[in-house]
Amino acid sequence: MALKNFQKKMIQESYAKIRKIDGTHPFKESVHGSFVSYRVRYRGRGRISYFNFPLAKEMGLISSDHPHVMSRSLESALLDTFSIQIINEYDMTHGTKIDPNDVKPNQYMATRYLQLQHPSKIGITSGDGRSIWNGVVRHRGKVWDVSSCGTGATCLSPATAINNKYFRTGDPAVSYGCGHSTVSEGLVDVLFSEILTKNRIDTERVLCVIAYPKGLGTTVRVGKNLLRPSHFFNHLKQGQYLRLKDVADYYIQRQVQNGDWKIPKGQNQYLYLRDRMVETFADIAAKFEAHYIFCWLDWDGDNVLADGGIIDFGSVRQFGLYYHEYKFDDAERWSTNIKEQRGKARYTVQTFIQLVDYLISGKRKPIHSFRNHRSLKRFDRLLEWRLKEELLWKVGFNEPQIKFLMGFANKHVDQLLKSHSYLEQIKSREGVHQVADGQNCNILSNTRKLLLELPGAMVDLEPLDQQAFLKILGSHHSQYESFPKTRALRQHIQKFQKSYIKLVQKTSDNQGRSSAIILANLRQRAQQINHPERITGDSLCLVVEEILKKRSSFSFEQLEQLILHFVNEQILNPDFKPSKAWREAVRPPIFSRRFYRRILKLVSDYREGL
Repeated sequence: MALKNFQKKMIQESYAKIRKIDGTHPFKESVHGSFVSYRVRYRGRGRISYFNFPLAKEMGLISSDHPHVMSRSLESALLDTFSIQIINEYDMTHGTKIDPNDVKPNQYMATRYLQLQHPSKIGITSGDGRSIWNGVVRHRGKVWDVSSCGTGATCLSPATAINNKYFRTGDPAVSYGCGHSTVSEGLVDVLFSEILTKNRIDTERVLCVIAYPKGLGTTVRVGKNLLRPSHFFNHLKQGQYLRLKDVADYYIQRQVQNGDWKIPKGQNQYLYLRDRMVETFADIAAKFEAHYIFCWLDWDGDNVLADGGIIDFGSVRQFGLYYHEYKFDDAERWSTNIKEQRGKARYTVQTFIQLVDYLISGKRKPIHSFRNHRSLKRFDRLLEWRLKEELLWKVGFNEPQIKFLMGFANKHVDQLLKSHSYLEQIKSREGVHQVADGQNCNILSNTRKLLLELPGAMVDLEPLDQQAFLKILGSHHSQYESFPKTRALRQHIQKFQKSYIKLVQKTSDNQGRSSAIILANLRQRAQQINHPERITGDSLCLVVEEILKKRSSFSFEQLEQLILHFVNEQILNPDFKPSKAWREAVRPPIFSRRFYRRILKLVSDYREGL
């Protein structure tokens, strides 16, 4: 009876907070010359394919007791607000017929930022190529940015810059430049963002996915600050001091407003900005490298948020192994590889050092004059420190134990990291070869499997012989005979185990518990952190393909529960504390168990892939 009464209430609900998202955004008033304004029109024939109820509750868009039911009134509010398409330059110059009743009263912005794909390397022509910013949501002292991908071809896409002409939205002659997105992209974004966020990797998140005929879609994305480093860098490259200052002031104000930053009284806010960027990019470079996340960091600062969160999952991957020679083929250029990301993160920090100096002095010095800056040396120290912390986490130590070992057993941690790094990079003799979207080299070792099995295999802290060790270490690309039996490999196997044993003993002595108990705890945590059925970029794309094949047979509620259960099984963080909204969201499954087993098999089959 209570549910029926609530459903009746939903029919009458106007969802006023959703409908208030109307293109109004403080960035437009704060940073002039940093965006292009577009009128928008309602885009018909849309249906809500996915809605993130827990996230909507966190943002205050729906009530905390709202059931996970897509009522007509809720769908109407979402479509009225987000099912839109820009009226672009092509429409205006070609006199595209548009019903005046479909045109929204406010203009929406496509923001300008630096992008390496553009002929202009200073950000004059680049920015949001198929996205617009819908507005902001304020709730309980927090401010959220809301943007949509797939809303039409803007003048800031690479296609317009390269071809020097405007494109009709949906033009089949271009791909990225046509302004469209797909439901498939949206669902990949949903799964990736929710899984990574719950596993200690910050990302933008997906509020909803709108489906249109022919597989097209709009993905509505949110974050507490969706500015990228590239939103700063274009003004820096162009020598636009006032615009750069406006962006920096706006960004700092938002970080303080959301409680993410607390600038000490008397400290220069720009120096604080610089120092936080040092910490942020050391942290994400370490996490990406430690957890095999390929994010294509580059000099333009385009593929990551300024707060370190992942954005635009089109080129993002989570590898099953440390594929350090994988590169993505982007037609005109090759991407960086996962080992090069730390250098790109360092260069991003160097650019922030340059721009902060510019903001304070009023003079723009060349970037190379900051290559030996003390903040870069601090970045190097923090990166190594964070790499060691992340490795200890993967071994299975908890945060108090990690803090102790970093302070009182650092030489053993150093050796563990050095040997682990050697072991995880052992590659196949066949060398680099072509893969579907680039090039790669197979890896012989799976150190996640090693860290998972070692606590149970190392009885009484006795080291394993080389053959037993390599049997555990081997990936699906290898057998014992595949490994090169070199002196260096033998030494690193010995040093890795010796350091591992020393760290267990140190922890045992510090906590007054037996080594057997410490090993048992490590085993329990390592089994979750290094769970073998871990998604990769390949498996996630295949899972979404299978979901879309069966989409017509799923109700909205069945698809939502399928996604929630899939995400829940991929939470490999033993310290994850689910919110009340998340606990209530994951209900008993109402989808086909047979189909669910099929997609879980895809995860298993591709668990060591790209």
